[in-house]
Amino acid sequence: MAIEHSGGGDPARTLAVLWRTNTPTARKDLGVDRIVAAAVELADVEGLGALSMRRVADRLGVGTMSLYTYVPGKAELIDVMVDAVQGETERPADVPGGWRGRLTQIARENWALCLRHPWLLQVATNRAVLGPNVAAKYDYELSALDGIGLTDVEMDSVLNLVLGHVQASARLAVEAARIEQRTGLTDEQWWQVAAPFLAKVFDPERFPTAARVGAAVGEEHGSAYSGEHAFTFGLERVLDGVEALVASRQ
Repeated sequence: MAIEHSGGGDPARTLAVLWRTNTPTARKDLGVDRIVAAAVELADVEGLGALSMRRVADRLGVGTMSLYTYVPGKAELIDVMVDAVQGETERPADVPGGWRGRLTQIARENWALCLRHPWLLQVATNRAVLGPNVAAKYDYELSALDGIGLTDVEMDSVLNLVLGHVQASARLAVEAARIEQRTGLTDEQWWQVAAPFLAKVFDPERFPTAARVGAAVGEEHGSAYSGEHAFTFGLERVLDGVEALVASRQ
């Protein structure tokens, strides 16, 4: 999977596009919002590797050079795409279950966002995307941890821990969906084909624990892996660790 990096463009020009300052007036058929929407649609369908200014222009039915009036280049476009989709997450004012319920809601919103826009997993955001939607999302998500006894740095670290788990789980789930698409077989169907061949070479007496656990997992999930289970189980364990940290502050 090809990886792109946020913050790869000129910082001043990127911020101007992100915050829509000093940008040309949009034409009836073109502007930053239309360009970004077309780029997101393209990446959703074909992945970030298919993204180019020319492909976006083709999608909009305009000349490639006309895009540069509004967006300096691909690097800046990726940052604006990331910021745009961050605005999609639901941010209810009241979530039951205290901080743990709030973090669970945030994790599930980000999980759904990654599955809706898998190309997000191809953007390394070591350099933060400094846009309005990212800022609003970060502010809301931090508020889930505000006032529970953690330092400001700990609040940021906990949020990054939760979102890191979300992204890792979503990446595996997306890859599982891609291989199903590529092979035309579900995991369950693939195991049904592989099982007779495996039975000829796998000795359960030699690998008793693997045989027992593997059989239990297969019966539970219909395959060796369930993305939803891995996400939920891992999230609960992460939150257990955060709960221990919070308790230590009381």
